[in-house]
Amino acid sequence: MSRRFSDLDRRRRELLLGGGAARIEKQHRQGKLTARERLALLLDPDSFVEFGLWAQEESGGGETLAAEGVVTGKGWVDGRAVYAFSQDFTVAGGSVGKLHAAKICECLRGALRTGLPVVGFNDSGGARIQEGVEALSGYGQIFYTNTLLSGVVPQISVIAGPCAGGAAYSPALTDFIVMVQESAKMFIAGPDVIRAATGEVISDEALGGARVHAEVSGNIHFSAPDERAAVQIVKSLLSYLPANNLESPPDVAFEGPIVDDEGMDEIVPEDPRKSYDVRDVIRRLVDAGSFLEIQDAFGRSIVVGFARLGGIVVGMVANQPMHLAGSLDMDASDKAARFVRTCNIFNIPLVTLVDVPGFLPGVAQEHGGIIRHGAKMLFAYSAATVPKMTVILRKAYGGAYLAMCSKDLGADSVLAWPTAEIAVMGPEGAARILNRRELEAATDKNALLAEKAAEYRRLHANPYRAAAALYVDDVIRPSWTRRLLIERLVTLRAKRDLRPQKKHGNIPM
Repeated sequence: MSRRFSDLDRRRRELLLGGGAARIEKQHRQGKLTARERLALLLDPDSFVEFGLWAQEESGGGETLAAEGVVTGKGWVDGRAVYAFSQDFTVAGGSVGKLHAAKICECLRGALRTGLPVVGFNDSGGARIQEGVEALSGYGQIFYTNTLLSGVVPQISVIAGPCAGGAAYSPALTDFIVMVQESAKMFIAGPDVIRAATGEVISDEALGGARVHAEVSGNIHFSAPDERAAVQIVKSLLSYLPANNLESPPDVAFEGPIVDDEGMDEIVPEDPRKSYDVRDVIRRLVDAGSFLEIQDAFGRSIVVGFARLGGIVVGMVANQPMHLAGSLDMDASDKAARFVRTCNIFNIPLVTLVDVPGFLPGVAQEHGGIIRHGAKMLFAYSAATVPKMTVILRKAYGGAYLAMCSKDLGADSVLAWPTAEIAVMGPEGAARILNRRELEAATDKNALLAEKAAEYRRLHANPYRAAAALYVDDVIRPSWTRRLLIERLVTLRAKRDLRPQKKHGNIPM
């Protein structure tokens, strides 16, 4: 009986070895895991069901490509089903040909049909040159299928090796990108191409390393020191996301009383010129240890991430006074708008913490399109139909006050702390404009300006004026915030928001 299956067993062993023992060893020497090792780290033990193991096409040199250089299938992550694929660099450098692309598309379509998340490990030298237009067609089909899945099921990409040229666009079409710091590189045109075209000499790392994409381009959401850390980030992300857009996010049971935190009453300085780290506010506000910050090194004047309030998953958006005084610049606007839309897709309520002096002024911002970038935030919040709760901590000036989910943009609940200042502009700026002639004639201009600014703050830039006009629902002690948000969140989960029927809105790109 064993001889009857010996050929089958031999063939399977060969396919499971990918490019062979020597290439696997080389992969390990480079500090990289193999395609199957990555999947083993991600998925629960013995849960992986592989599809397309026998897919093979001969390469141009007559070499048979084991499993077409990509491992695809379905498994479980912490007891929840997911689809996954992992490119195998030991097989023809993980290059993408027609059949390789077909396997990835079949994996994506399986996720779409069953309403399950999909995780992809990218480690590829690019298009299989010898296949010509068929390789390009394969990429096009992957991009098209990524787009079909967008807004339906979560798509998470891990950049674990090279991801160059057209290959970079598939991760760019997914919801989240995690990039490994040492081994991963991502760019459209590599250093050799740039040197040939412009004469500029640049390293792989400086052009497309994880630090560049995390801090400068904003193309990725997480930077991980190694592949094991990258997989842990993926697992953390999945713990906050529903399987698809028709389900609720995975809330957890919350035990223990919800008590007011008196330390919150002192956490934000009354003086609007003094800075503080808004992440301290977030961590005290949400369930202990539940905050997962996203894109922490990009658009740093705003903080976004997932957390839980009383066990319920929420998306947090908060101005960061430690950077640009919390002003909204182009990068911060893009970051926040994208995150708001992601939360809306996956039915995750939004909590917005406001301390914003305005949109960042300056020629560079104007020429770079701050109007267009800022409009993305207005659009994203206005279009979002999930529960939206806003807390005004301190400054809330001008159009940026509106962009941070004011009542007028559909906030279901707006709370304000006594330190809140809600106005067209800051009291000092308003006083200068409103009292220009008096200030010009005054002998002590600074004293008069301080007096007029205090008067403007007392009459206009305070939460009680806004609450009187119903733009703020309640003015509260900071220590009450967590309790009141949880109370409102429980009620708002039944929210229904009907909108005009249309294909989609035309967000300013």
